[in-house]
Amino acid sequence: MHAVLKDLLVVELGTMVTAPLAGMMLSDMGARVIKVEHPETGDPFRGHGGGNYSPPFVAYNRGKESIQIDLRDAAGLANLSLLLARADVVIENFRPGVMERMGLDNARLRTINPRLIRASITGFGATGPYRSRPAYDSVPLALSGMASLLLDPADPRMSGPTIADNITGMFAVQGVLGALLRRGACGTGGHVEVNMLEAAIAFIPDAFAQYTRAGVISTPETRIRISQAYTLIAADGLMVTVHLSSVRKFWEGLLEAIGRPEMADDERFATPAARIRNYPLLRDILGGVFVTRSRAEWIERLAAAEVPAAPVHTVDQVQDDPQVAHLGTFTRSTHPAMGEVVGIKSPITFDGARLDRLAPPPELGADNAAIAAEFGFPALPAA
Repeated sequence: MHAVLKDLLVVELGTMVTAPLAGMMLSDMGARVIKVEHPETGDPFRGHGGGNYSPPFVAYNRGKESIQIDLRDAAGLANLSLLLARADVVIENFRPGVMERMGLDNARLRTINPRLIRASITGFGATGPYRSRPAYDSVPLALSGMASLLLDPADPRMSGPTIADNITGMFAVQGVLGALLRRGACGTGGHVEVNMLEAAIAFIPDAFAQYTRAGVISTPETRIRISQAYTLIAADGLMVTVHLSSVRKFWEGLLEAIGRPEMADDERFATPAARIRNYPLLRDILGGVFVTRSRAEWIERLAAAEVPAAPVHTVDQVQDDPQVAHLGTFTRSTHPAMGEVVGIKSPITFDGARLDRLAPPPELGADNAAIAAEFGFPALPAA
């Protein structure tokens, strides 16, 4: 990707996932991101698993500079104000009211820098009965209805990756880019607000359309029935995922691949509606077929029949996939103290190009002296 945000200065006051992901995404587009961290602990994600350079921290903080500023005292806030005076964007994921208690409400920020864009990320929004409650990923997943599409009510167990956190960070970036466009037209900054609850709701519009238009309350199986998606176990115990949608040629291609052309005339499966209705039965039939060949054989047969399908990779297998290797999705950088860091490139390209060399995440306070000198801090943060 070309550095389309090359001249943008972002000050990140965030911790954990939502704001750090937003900052990292802007960095991936060329922005300079200065991460302001607590003088003693830094971002709490640093310490997950010991030390101050944990895998969760590394995942969300590449390409940034780190400075330690104590936002609890006047000197620290004065130093932050010097950063904000020259910044284009400040990203924070404090609870509602924290910025205001620090004396950095919107009116004050406009005084410091009329062009500054403030991006606030909260759990539930700035107002309402839940505004002051703490929120981590699983909480908005539950409130938004998304968890009901993932959990087995008979044996409910949270599983899988961070979803609401990441969605919210991405929506925040969308808001920042929109605010930058507006600033280009009118010359002034503004306040972008995103909350995790609404971000999670916005991520599943199909489930709400099913309810409001058709009266269907979605379950974990609703979408996969409609999409005709199947995960099946091959003879070698490995998994294959097939996604047919409602396209007739994919259904016919599947029957060709499994050698069961007669099923095209079976009234139980003859139409998309029939296949949706009889999904459990069709899944059982396909399950009985797929255990007769290895996964590699099925992938070859399905590809030959042009059926959308893929092996279910474990995380350690993804980098070796031929398409992933061809795309150059992963990149490696070397931190002088922490060694090799594997990063994931932004999936966005501009005119066929993207940033291929990603700077590793910074150590805590790594840029204290340089930033203090550049911005003229009257008090140098303690390293």
